Amino acid sequence: MVLYFDPGLGAMITQAAIAAFAGFVLFYKTVIATIKGWLGMKTQEKDSFDEAYSNEDEDDKS
Repeated sequence: MVLYFDPGLGAMITQAAIAAFAGFVLFYKTVIATIKGWLGMKTQEKDSFDEAYSNEDEDDKS
């Protein structure tokens, strides 16, 4: 018995593998952040989006 994988199936398997990896990474980061929050070890890291919004708020006030 010979298994045949057409290009569409190969692309679908690749897409599923990439999505599973991305989902794992996001889930892991969320779980670790939640646990750190419970333990009081959460550090507030500024994100580039945070800086952009704070600059936008300052522009609105002037």
